Amino acid sequence: MSLLARLAPHLPYIRRYARALTGDQTTGDHYVRVALEALAAGDRTLETSLTPRVALYQVFHAIWCSSGAQLEAPRGDEYLQVDDTTRRLMGIAPPSRQAFLLTALEGFTPSEASQILGCDFGEVERLISEAQREIDAELATEVLIIEDEPVIAADIEALVKELGHTVVDIAATRAEAVEAVARHTPGLILADIQLADGSSGIDAVKDILGRFNVPVIFITAFPERLLTGERPEPTFLITKPFQPETVKAAIGQALFFHPRKASRHAA
Repeated sequence: MSLLARLAPHLPYIRRYARALTGDQTTGDHYVRVALEALAAGDRTLETSLTPRVALYQVFHAIWCSSGAQLEAPRGDEYLQVDDTTRRLMGIAPPSRQAFLLTALEGFTPSEASQILGCDFGEVERLISEAQREIDAELATEVLIIEDEPVIAADIEALVKELGHTVVDIAATRAEAVEAVARHTPGLILADIQLADGSSGIDAVKDILGRFNVPVIFITAFPERLLTGERPEPTFLITKPFQPETVKAAIGQALFFHPRKASRHAA
């Protein structure tokens, strides 16, 4: 199989990553092109002990680092034209940005990210945590918890507050959730599926999203009720019993990649 054929399935994803890393698709594509040219010319080779995708990203980073890794945020009019996510990315220190994007956007494990970046596992975890702290500090928001188990709701509330967010309400039923949003529009929703009166957290979220554009994280013991293929599947789905660090990471990612709402309160 030719080199291009081996790498073709991964090119759309590394272009996405390069754009997020550099803040601009044209700049990102330049780095991708230079990496591919280096591979074609034999100046760089794919590490055979790695999967093709990990090896490609590893070469990309070697090229990027050797060029000086110019990642200055756009200035003046250029800055006004970039989206919120790009502005937030450009505010994160480059090493932490790389580790965060490789794991949060591209889905690599910390172990794979360490192979790509050429650093040890502990350093990658430190960089991810650093990025997470920067994100949490910038994106503090109001959170609605939809959960009918008081102990679990209290655990989630503690996690949310630890990250610097505010819990505006805890709803145990679909009706309570809808009423809570009518009183105050949250910046994030953490929702269970099976609620106290037999109502559905899925239906509650559908009611809310019909009126407001809010990021949602489902935390449930019944993930099969969401992963049916019959409705758009959620980007963020955490299975109970959950690990606190998993919930924290999902909150950071959900807020980071979701456009901010224009107002903190319902009209």
